[in-house]
Amino acid sequence: MKMKLAALAALAGCSALAQAQSSVTLYGVIDTGLLYQSTSAASFSPSAPNTGKVFRMKDGGIYSSFWGIRGNEDIGGGYKINFKLQGSFDSGTGKLQLSDTPGAVAIFNQVASLGVSGPFGTFTAGRQIVPMIYAMADTDVRNAQFFGSVLTAWLGLNTAAGWPGTSTNGAIGALYDSNALVYQSPTFAGASIALEYAPGGVPGQFQGGTRESVVLRYANGGVNLSAVYYNGHDTNPAPGVAPTGVDNNRFVYAGAKYTIHDFSVSASYGNGRNPSHADKVNLDMLSAGVGYRFTPALQVTSAVYYLKDRNRSENRSTAVVLAADYSLSKRTMVYAQVGHVNNRGTMDQMLVYGQPVAPGVGTTAAMVGLRHNF
Repeated sequence: MKMKLAALAALAGCSALAQAQSSVTLYGVIDTGLLYQSTSAASFSPSAPNTGKVFRMKDGGIYSSFWGIRGNEDIGGGYKINFKLQGSFDSGTGKLQLSDTPGAVAIFNQVASLGVSGPFGTFTAGRQIVPMIYAMADTDVRNAQFFGSVLTAWLGLNTAAGWPGTSTNGAIGALYDSNALVYQSPTFAGASIALEYAPGGVPGQFQGGTRESVVLRYANGGVNLSAVYYNGHDTNPAPGVAPTGVDNNRFVYAGAKYTIHDFSVSASYGNGRNPSHADKVNLDMLSAGVGYRFTPALQVTSAVYYLKDRNRSENRSTAVVLAADYSLSKRTMVYAQVGHVNNRGTMDQMLVYGQPVAPGVGTTAAMVGLRHNF
């Protein structure tokens, strides 16, 4: 009897140990607000007309609303198996957001990945947020937010290159990559490297549809530096061009942000081009910004984002943004944002992610909202 009790106690102990070595977490964010924009468009089409002013409830003033499940298992020796499933949704309607298939939605449209981490760093496979977005956010006082930031300026490069906005697969890189293999190194003296490769899976073409990127980041003593090289092979070819595996979207970026006490400044340069059709797509992006944290809860940021078409000087765009956010608690934030974009030629840089602007038409936008983490 004593032996049976001892065996049961040992099994119970092993079960408790197994539970202690693994964990699963449900998490998410709801971000919603009211948006006014003085002009608008129904799509990102190069012929989309100005449909006039719009006042609406808008998801994602800071970042999109999303929910997810993540977990890990400690397998010993400093190694862990990790998984993550994450998808965005519209907080105003409850609808799921877009995937890579034009017009289609997906429950886990942002992340669906499995990986291993340890002393060597982290290796992850599946659909993921691309490493370059984190590097761009690190060197932007607006942190690549959904209202007037380096993210919306970069999306302006995509629309100028012909991205219709009906899927997450942009022309000048992508915010999310499917079937991606990503290695993230440990940080050494503030420096780290991320490597990405995503096979295209196109029959008969080893390079067709593939993507690769290299991201360098440095953070130390208030200094943030980043450099990005992203290359795609027919992931979003020019209209009427059959996939061949030849490079047709390439993005390079260099940025810096410096923070001293509560004051921050940032600047960056990026270029998106189609090496196979450089006469059609060769676009520059420049940014500069300042920010000040008045209290631990209150921060104000302002920045300018300039886009230029190297092939056609009349195509250019300048966006100016001023924003403030205030943390009511560790999980809840209120924010107010205002901006103006001056589009010339065929440029259609947006101020707000998911709210198109007609080509060559400027607009002014303002948004107030609430963001809650759970």
